[in-house]
Amino acid sequence: MKEKLRKRWERFWMGFAGLSKSGRLATRLASIWTPPHTGRYYLARLTPRPYLDPQAVIHHAALSIAPHVFVADRATIYQAKGGAGITIGENSHVLRDCILETGQGGSLRIGSDTFLHPRCQVMAYKGDIIIGDHVAIAPNCALYSYNHTIARGELIKRQPLNTVGGLTIGDGAWLGVGVIVLDGVNIGAGAVIGAGSVVTTDIPSNAIAVGNPARVISTRAEPDMPS
Repeated sequence: MKEKLRKRWERFWMGFAGLSKSGRLATRLASIWTPPHTGRYYLARLTPRPYLDPQAVIHHAALSIAPHVFVADRATIYQAKGGAGITIGENSHVLRDCILETGQGGSLRIGSDTFLHPRCQVMAYKGDIIIGDHVAIAPNCALYSYNHTIARGELIKRQPLNTVGGLTIGDGAWLGVGVIVLDGVNIGAGAVIGAGSVVTTDIPSNAIAVGNPARVISTRAEPDMPS
């Protein structure tokens, strides 16, 4: 009986969850008796509403979140001066201590069924960042759509940011732990980037790349077809 009552409680309050103050309060009430961290995934499935953890910091006026999105505790979604929109697609997950940030005209689009694991930084300044569907991004990855100018005669921290076109990660790609992806890079669909790699140039679809700078070492084999 207690289990049935708990499930009714969770489903009821998740029916009101959302970005508004009342929606955030409803999420807090829904999660009173749930386990922490990934144990709350199922709350995002109870209704079409997204789950935005009460301890997630959300300060973004142009945020669009699709149904069944999960944003974990201590995640930060932030809009700096001039930041354009952030869009998160259906069934995607943003886990603990991730930072999603836009500024100076940059925008961020995350596709459907994509995972950003703990402590990832996605900084869309100047250029845009586009992350496709079914992408897996392991912990401690960093994506930057800008660079500092480094002209002599002026402190670097006082120099403006620039971009050479932002970055794109194709559908179904996988980034290992600690991967850094720099401005101007296109990672193709289905590509695999080895842990600790620094991606400075384009990676073709279905390629396997490792190192600093990342270099293609192999290609993913086609799956065996049934006879």
